[in-house]
Amino acid sequence: MKILLIRHGDPDYEKDSLTEKGWHEAELLAQRMAELKIQSFYVSPLGRAKDTASCTLKKMGREAEELAWLREFHAPIPDFHTGEPRIPWDQLPADWTAEPKYYDNIRWAETLPMLEGHVIDEANRVWNGLDEVLAKHGYVRNGNYYDAVSPNEDTLAFFCHFGVTCVMLSHLLGISPMILWHGFCAAPTSVTSLITEERREGVALFRMNAFGDTAHLFANHEEPAFAARFCETFANQEQRHD
Repeated sequence: MKILLIRHGDPDYEKDSLTEKGWHEAELLAQRMAELKIQSFYVSPLGRAKDTASCTLKKMGREAEELAWLREFHAPIPDFHTGEPRIPWDQLPADWTAEPKYYDNIRWAETLPMLEGHVIDEANRVWNGLDEVLAKHGYVRNGNYYDAVSPNEDTLAFFCHFGVTCVMLSHLLGISPMILWHGFCAAPTSVTSLITEERREGVALFRMNAFGDTAHLFANHEEPAFAARFCETFANQEQRHD
């Protein structure tokens, strides 16, 4: 089985839709997706993900199932300095890296900010939702791997968001989401893909073979949007700061 985790196009967060560039990115993505044999489509209930998916679905004459848990990960935690609510993946490096628990795939949720934000409850909602979908397609969670109850080579496409993508990957790969949130970059309309390996009959594990792939943009000479990143150097005022 193959899983495609697709981030929405360049966002207009105020309107919960896409910018003009985002719509163009979504059309280029649709050209790429149309070349694939996709068994099922799933989409976040948020507008920017639904708009991105609409280009592919229209081009392929398909429909997607909307999943509430696939919305952007929503579990604000207190900012380490101000105490104001802030998304967990925008913490400053000097702060979160000082806590060893954040590097642990189990204990990352035990710190005070994560407990105050009830982050593990939201993470479990995502993980349970993902496992329900995979079970429907023949792969049932068993500890840290999956029982291949009905092994297949289907492709599932999820149109969603960066934060929730990292939470799903943390579950599938056994990695703290803090490492993924702060150390990986998925540009708008990028495609992250995982495939199953069934090295022993009935026992499957997902292996990631691409993260944040934007080949469809480069093939059409379209520069990826900067929305996924912060400034490369502090002095560069043209790139995003806090």
